[in-house]
Amino acid sequence: MINSTGPLRVGLLGAGGIAVASYGVLPNLHHYADTIEVVALADVDHARAAAVAQQYGIPRVYATVEELVGAGGLDAVVNLTPIPVHYATSKVILEHGLHLVTEKPIAATLAEADELIMLAESRGLVIVSAPPDLLRTPIKRARELVAACEIGRIAFARVHSSHQGPGGGPGGWPTDPTWFYQRGSGPLLDMGVYGIHQITGILGPARRVVAFSGITDPVRVVRGGPFAGLEIEVTADDNTLFLLDFGGSTYAVVDGSYNLHASRSPRLELFGRRGVINLGVPGGPELEVFKTDLLPGVDGWIDPSWPLAADTNSATTGRAVIVGHLADIVLSGAPNELGADHARHALEIMLAVETSAREGRIVELRTTFRQPTELP
Repeated sequence: MINSTGPLRVGLLGAGGIAVASYGVLPNLHHYADTIEVVALADVDHARAAAVAQQYGIPRVYATVEELVGAGGLDAVVNLTPIPVHYATSKVILEHGLHLVTEKPIAATLAEADELIMLAESRGLVIVSAPPDLLRTPIKRARELVAACEIGRIAFARVHSSHQGPGGGPGGWPTDPTWFYQRGSGPLLDMGVYGIHQITGILGPARRVVAFSGITDPVRVVRGGPFAGLEIEVTADDNTLFLLDFGGSTYAVVDGSYNLHASRSPRLELFGRRGVINLGVPGGPELEVFKTDLLPGVDGWIDPSWPLAADTNSATTGRAVIVGHLADIVLSGAPNELGADHARHALEIMLAVETSAREGRIVELRTTFRQPTELP
């Protein structure tokens, strides 16, 4: 029986980078010590799982998801497995009556996503899906400003959602990064999903997609770390650029690429008829606003004085924030800001991107999602 009074008894499925990196789940769960207790860990690399469990004081270790959920004593499972197995493992978790935190994307097809959502709804279970961006105060504030028409009607947006690829930096990658570059994975599913969640979280569901996508280099070489020199055959597109149509002549350009080594541009730019919003300005504020007629006949930039630094959901909580969010939902009745319906819409966009690039056409979208937070 699920413990609804707390702390939430959680099992982790996967002991890789998202579990143990500095920004990952385990190093940051101390922020939620009152509401979350990690009681079990499973990974196909049992030796690795045992070492991680010992490091973080996790009492039970398993090799498979079936063993993890079958042993009992859990309220929820955090699914940190590689992209291609998200659906199959999440299905097992939900079938055992456990709440689910899943890494992105939620599944590989819309039918799979629909099945997971219906399974959760039929059993009264909660699904929280990465990425966690919509929990961050700058994104929330930008959404409020747009909804309040502070910069007028949005004409277009630019979203950076890329990096140099796992193993593409001088530090390399802590585990074998080959699977990131194989069919079924790639930067669209790995990184483009961040930009999709951010811009749809601010502007709402998209209506149409057009895209270009391809492979830049057929072989990648890991630059550093324990797998330095490893040659990886690239079978998934590693360079994708797409345009989202939100209706009313509002558009957004998003990238999902393993070819972005550096950038001086904001992570997200919103261009409205009466101003601009920048998020994640390199070397600058997390959020800044340019307004026309700031004073009569004067345009200018504002460095907002909102208390962003006091944000308890800041980057210091890392990936653990999505587990904390599940606890808030289950134990306190908080609204789900990272719901499965939004994850399904993001998945449909990514599938539409692939179709558009392959067939050279605009693709219409059919899914939507409900934004849980009331806006001005």
